[in-house]
Amino acid sequence: MSQEDAEVVRSIYASLDRGDLDAAFRRVDPDFEVTFQRGPNAGTHRGRDTIQAIIEDQRAAFDAWIIDVERVFERGDQVVVVIKSHLRPKGTDAAFEIRNGHIWTIRDGVAVSLRGFPNPEEALKAAGLSEE
Repeated sequence: MSQEDAEVVRSIYASLDRGDLDAAFRRVDPDFEVTFQRGPNAGTHRGRDTIQAIIEDQRAAFDAWIIDVERVFERGDQVVVVIKSHLRPKGTDAAFEIRNGHIWTIRDGVAVSLRGFPNPEEALKAAGLSEE
């Protein structure tokens, strides 16, 4: 992994934080594939329209959703990321945090896939890594 691959991933998260989906998809392959291990969107999803609809649906329930990149690991053409999302549901002052793990595959400076895991440990294990 090059520093450029990590920057591609960081720029996507930053664009999502700003709500700029055009910028988020700028460094993403048209056939980008996202796989969620569990949850209401479990399974594999392909293409911008499908993935953008999932993002918009998920974010519609929140007044705030900020993603902090906590750790970045390199593994060949993969960028393994531990994130912490800070969320505030609509209509409330309550807030909570969730930590997740993501494994991105980057080729020629373009994101081609993302595998999302419900916790960082599962992502790290899938990539043959640990947080230590």
